[in-house]
Amino acid sequence: MPSELRAAAARYFHGDGLLPTIDDVVAYYRERNMRAVVFTVDWELSSGIPPIPDDEILSADPDVVIPFATVDPARPDALERVQARIAAGARGFKFHPNLQAFFPNDRVAYPLYEAIAAAGLPALFHTGHSGIGTGVRGGGGLRLKYSNPICLDDVAADFPELKIVMAHPSFPWQDEAISVCLHKENVWIDLSGWSPKYFPPQLVQYANTQLRDRVLFGSDFPLITPDRWLADFEQAPFRDEVRPLILEENAVRLLGL
Repeated sequence: MPSELRAAAARYFHGDGLLPTIDDVVAYYRERNMRAVVFTVDWELSSGIPPIPDDEILSADPDVVIPFATVDPARPDALERVQARIAAGARGFKFHPNLQAFFPNDRVAYPLYEAIAAAGLPALFHTGHSGIGTGVRGGGGLRLKYSNPICLDDVAADFPELKIVMAHPSFPWQDEAISVCLHKENVWIDLSGWSPKYFPPQLVQYANTQLRDRVLFGSDFPLITPDRWLADFEQAPFRDEVRPLILEENAVRLLGL
């Protein structure tokens, strides 16, 4: 990520802006007796910056790391890249519509979804506001329109066997995200990227009730650490019987752990 965007994201999330290595991530989570879904984002075509190689993540300690891969759907060899990463042991795929500048329901990405679904793997999509670009002139050229979660309604309908995770509370489209998740049983919501003390009340309401089996813990390390997220989660109005589902049991089921 360009230094300007990284610095702006650090200000937005009140972090230090440092970029850990995969060994740093493994050590951090091992010390806490936690497992972590780890990925980078391939947006080299837009940024000119090569992503951290998926191989580094795919070869990390499997007792700690659940490796997700990343492929920009605009690459001419995108499908071949997806197939190669599935063969190499990817446990899921990360898409970032803002950075990759595509609508998730763009048919150019459909062959990728077909391959991911056939492998029984989840596809994780950034949704809602992007801390990356916030406060930078022109938002760093990033466009928020690509991350409206309603676009994933088409994907969920067209690929009912694909496990779709909408990353983050989806401000300013939280109601759209909840509606899609309620309507499509193959859609999940993760809670990363926000402190729980700022969650919209309707998100907490549905996590406690109708969506209790499809809401997932996530922090967004290193921008938000698990320590900070979990401390704020303790104070948030989630039901006691729902907390284990969010923190572990739903992810175990989704990821086949």
